[in-house]
Amino acid sequence: MIRRDFRLITLLLIAFAFFAATSPAIRADSKLELDTRVSAALERLYAAQPEAQSLASKAVAIMVFPRIMKGGVGLGGELGEGAMLVNGETTQYYRLTSVSFGFQLGVQAKSEVILFMTEDSYQNFSNHDGWEAGVDGSIAVVEFGVGRAVDTNSIRDPIIAFIFGNKGLMYNLSLEGSKFWKIKK
Repeated sequence: MIRRDFRLITLLLIAFAFFAATSPAIRADSKLELDTRVSAALERLYAAQPEAQSLASKAVAIMVFPRIMKGGVGLGGELGEGAMLVNGETTQYYRLTSVSFGFQLGVQAKSEVILFMTEDSYQNFSNHDGWEAGVDGSIAVVEFGVGRAVDTNSIRDPIIAFIFGNKGLMYNLSLEGSKFWKIKK
């Protein structure tokens, strides 16, 4: 019985990995396509949370992942592509990957915007290939929703993340264990 369940979970993870790796919803075919998705994600964030735009205007750099797919049945993973913006210009493209273990079930799509508020936090990130959230840098995750406001004056963290646009059925709004890799487009 346990062996059959393990095989089912393994098959589901392989199917998810294949879907995530080949899905045009996640992987952009060109720089232009990814840049367009990045701009659209920022517009959605600023429309939903105007305070985010105020914080972004103070950021040294902004990293945007327009769509991240996450799925899991006990064992899970997530994948997304994004871009680093400095002064509104793309300086580097990134892939985000993560593997997790624990009580989880479902599939989810979300967007993430990470603000580097200090030069040190940005340099620490850019000088490491394979930077990992929670190990190489601590990130303050800002949650918002109906009736919630973000107090831009009280946030003093060097790295601030917004997770938004969640679609699907899965609980876990964390960046812990997420790995960021430089990619070429």
